Amino acid sequence: MIVEPRWAEGRYDRFPELVADLVRKRVAVIAVPGSQSAAIAAKAATETIPIVFAVAEDPVKLGLVASLSQPGGNATGINFFTEEVVAKRLALLREFVPGARRVAAFLNPSDRGQTETTERQLKVAAQELSLEIKLLHASNREEIDAAFMALVRERPDALFVGPDGYYNSRRVQFAILAALRAIPASFAARDYVEVGGLMSYGTNVGDAYRRTGVYAGLILKGRRPADLPVLQSTSFELAINLNTARALGLHVPDKLLVLATEVID
Repeated sequence: MIVEPRWAEGRYDRFPELVADLVRKRVAVIAVPGSQSAAIAAKAATETIPIVFAVAEDPVKLGLVASLSQPGGNATGINFFTEEVVAKRLALLREFVPGARRVAAFLNPSDRGQTETTERQLKVAAQELSLEIKLLHASNREEIDAAFMALVRERPDALFVGPDGYYNSRRVQFAILAALRAIPASFAARDYVEVGGLMSYGTNVGDAYRRTGVYAGLILKGRRPADLPVLQSTSFELAINLNTARALGLHVPDKLLVLATEVID
């Protein structure tokens, strides 16, 4: 079996070009884990090559499938809900930093659909929690650095990093810069916490990627995407890095320790 990897390097506008190349090569299946923009580009590029996606938003709403139980067409995959937990993540961050009033939020404007959804949910959740949200848009390494420099002037009480595949690839940068600025930060996946991020809450994205591979394997063995129902994540993980909490001078509430599925010490 030959695998043809493609990486947009944070440039979401390149997805149509990358997918078109795979279609020209007549690959047997296109796997697009972790990016709804890539999944949409793949769906627009071919109606015949099977597609396996892993997306945060409702795939029916995105136009990828007709329904979750009966996808129809040439696409199926996994819905892992990182967007639907925005309000819960913000509430957990508030519990970790009870005195927080102003929260800066990183969003990637390159993935407009996901950014708009996350921004909308953030604003609703912030209003309910009496929090002020300062939006920071960054789509590459330099813009992330510049946005963190702006935090020196803004001096928010906490940081919320939106769910984004490119941001995940820059998780070490986010963890280091948050530590240098001594700002408590919440992330969408435990990968950030493993490299020094304070906390994360969301579904197990790594498991979603694994199941994307399982579905791709089934299709290579002859199954049709139309006959494989869209899977939905059912478990959520709260990860906390105690070393980072100590460095920030934060007390970890007992309630969060009880809820945590992983505590790094």
